[in-house]
Amino acid sequence: MARKANVARVGVAMAMHCLGPRALSRAAARAPRLVLGIETSCDDTAAAVVGEAGTVLGEALHSQKETHLKAGGIIPPVAQRLHREHLDRVVQEALDNSGVPLNELTAIATTIKPGLALSLQVGLEYSLKLIEQCKKPFIPVHHMEAHALTIRMLQPVEFPFLVLLISGGHSLLAVARGVDDFLLLGQTLDEAPGDTLDKIARRLSLKNHPACCTMSGGEAIEYLARTGNRLHVEIREPMSHHIDCDFSFSGLRNQVVSGGVASNEYIIKILQIVTEANGFSLNCPPPKLCTDNGIMIAWNGIERLRAGIGILHNPKAIRYEPKAPLGINLSEQVRRAALKVPYLKLKI
Repeated sequence: MARKANVARVGVAMAMHCLGPRALSRAAARAPRLVLGIETSCDDTAAAVVGEAGTVLGEALHSQKETHLKAGGIIPPVAQRLHREHLDRVVQEALDNSGVPLNELTAIATTIKPGLALSLQVGLEYSLKLIEQCKKPFIPVHHMEAHALTIRMLQPVEFPFLVLLISGGHSLLAVARGVDDFLLLGQTLDEAPGDTLDKIARRLSLKNHPACCTMSGGEAIEYLARTGNRLHVEIREPMSHHIDCDFSFSGLRNQVVSGGVASNEYIIKILQIVTEANGFSLNCPPPKLCTDNGIMIAWNGIERLRAGIGILHNPKAIRYEPKAPLGINLSEQVRRAALKVPYLKLKI
């Protein structure tokens, strides 16, 4: 069987040689594009191979969650060390699961901004060595852009569309006009909601709660909030006199927290009410793709390949960027416009 397979491969190679360079280029153009995505922007080491149609061919992930829970937060040097220890295994596992050899990839996409500097460094250095080895194009990825475009892998969402990104390190509202074309309408002025929830959980010592000892701060609060009384304590509405699209979460830490606290499930319910009342549709990726993962990075690579944007054949000068805004910031113009919207009473 092995001998026949070898003969078949030789026969194909001879046939392609006879076709000539123009036919070969057309054949290459018709070949499905396959991208390896690598993600190390914070505390998850992830990789995935995604096809042009959005098919996830293989993925792998190593979570550092337990290590950082014991430390009470993410320690950048520890995160860097764990990325270095596990990245090669994670990438190889994703490739093995996909059944795609390294030389059959179309490109390699990697998060280079924004994120923890020491974590980004590991992913970029590893990717540059891999690119040198397999001679493939490199696609640098903006982490938040990847999150924003994930929904297009799952549903036929056309540009432009409104994007709300809420995570442990970011909170922003933007209009996506193209693969790398975003208008930033507003963002957090202090800290992201994930940071706030983690700090509240530490203040309440939730890691000592028997049901929450293996959960992150946000997960613990969400879990306990399901059985709490959200009317027990009145929480003042932040920024109620600001007519803009910015956010502020740090003030919540200075208020007593008990009962219902905004969680993923709670936020989605609110957004469904708001979008339905205004005649919009709400599209949310599944929870698995809302956390950091290699799938969204690989898909961002597919999007950029299709658009012919940001594909580097000589990436030696590329650098990681711990801080990197998304798109053009229009928040000041939004603030000056002072647009008023009808008050909507939420019943949840």
